[in-house]
Amino acid sequence: MRLTYEERISHTSNPTAKKIFQLMEEKKTNLALAADVTTKKQLLSLADKVGPEICILKTHIDIIEDFSKELIRELVYLAGKHQFFLLEDRKFSDIGTTVQLQYEKGIYQIVDWADLITSHSTPGPAMIEGLQKIGLKKGRGAFLIAEMSSEDNLARGEYTKKTVQWAERFSDFVVGFITQHKLTDKPQFIHMTPGIQFETKKGTLGQHYQSPDQAIEKGSDILIVGRGIYSSNDPKKEAILYKNLSWQAYKRCV
Repeated sequence: MRLTYEERISHTSNPTAKKIFQLMEEKKTNLALAADVTTKKQLLSLADKVGPEICILKTHIDIIEDFSKELIRELVYLAGKHQFFLLEDRKFSDIGTTVQLQYEKGIYQIVDWADLITSHSTPGPAMIEGLQKIGLKKGRGAFLIAEMSSEDNLARGEYTKKTVQWAERFSDFVVGFITQHKLTDKPQFIHMTPGIQFETKKGTLGQHYQSPDQAIEKGSDILIVGRGIYSSNDPKKEAILYKNLSWQAYKRCV
């Protein structure tokens, strides 16, 4: 048996992590949507339809072909309306001063609207520190990429071990990991798993998928679904199915 999301609130000092645990309990959902779409209309439509069923909306803001500041205002509005967090899957990976500029400046100004970001650990702890200095001032948090779901990726072994160590070092900013299985027993860290579909299989371009049950059994806390929802003729219906399966799998483990 594992601790409930609610019980884990008291185990973290990170305000963002506390809010995520609380939201999951209140909404009865541990589902995240990877909204890998390329237009403002698609993204906002998905966020509005699926928002009530998810705890996190994961974006790739740099693939939006008609990006505008108005898109950000509308996304933030929908996140408040439907109560979900915005995770910009930027996968930062550069020296500290560069990632600070990527996080704060440019046309996207990610720190101003994204509750959460993702980052690789390859450049070392100074990069995480750089992001922390920008994000903490606005109450933001980060997930470190510890493992990936693509075939023959290099996020494994010593890389994964160091990622966990640095998460512990910067635990006031790092809320958890993008991973394929549980990496630490410390209950303050949230494990998010991508590549979730109803059935285990290998997809195109080396992507591996696993079912909600498998991911939860491996210790995942939040399950990321992409194509299974946004490619559906009825994204809301599919989101409800995934939400229910994922929540039921979690409840069997606590």
